[in-house]
Amino acid sequence: MRPYFEGGQLPLVRKLPFVRGVGFRDPWRVQFTAVNLERLVDLESEVTPETLVEAGVIKSADELIVILGRGELERPLIVKAHRFSSSARAKIEAAGGVVEELPWKRGGYRTR
Repeated sequence: MRPYFEGGQLPLVRKLPFVRGVGFRDPWRVQFTAVNLERLVDLESEVTPETLVEAGVIKSADELIVILGRGELERPLIVKAHRFSSSARAKIEAAGGVVEELPWKRGGYRTR
């Protein structure tokens, strides 16, 4: 008898590819934590991953951060993150702020 024989029904090993959500997971996917501009309004003049952790916006300074453009800024900020949307970059620079992209690589970061 074959080791995966289950008495005539479809064996579990052959059933799994048809179950939704099981099967393929992209091993190269990089998960970014999204932060909108409206969350940065109450922060100091310099926004870094460490200051976002202190403010309770993100959980860990090891997360990759992307700044999105929802919200408005009234004062200039120095924002350091791994990625910026084009609208967020335009709004930060229109308020007189500075955008700095932090270096990141595919490996070495925690993915969810």
